[in-house]
Amino acid sequence: MSQPHHPGSRQEPRLFVEAVLWIVRTGSPWRDLPPSFGHWNSVFTRFRDWVKADVWPRLFDAVSDEPDLEYAMVDATIVKVHRHGQGAKGGLRARPSVAPKAA
Repeated sequence: MSQPHHPGSRQEPRLFVEAVLWIVRTGSPWRDLPPSFGHWNSVFTRFRDWVKADVWPRLFDAVSDEPDLEYAMVDATIVKVHRHGQGAKGGLRARPSVAPKAA
């Protein structure tokens, strides 16, 4: 029977990276890491080890060497503006100010 993987352990790198990304996105302290990512101190220790070993710069260099931006291409023939964005009924429009005019 296999044991559950924790991001601080060496078996689950994806969960570990997701835990680090959660910290980065939320700006939370390590102690607030949700238990689903494992014990916060184990994750922090592994993060610190990766920092000392320069793993993060090598990882970023590896994934950004030749970015494939094909997914970012947008074909205008398939892009449609929601009717509110076109000024249709219920969309954006200038509304008179409700503040009384100064006499």
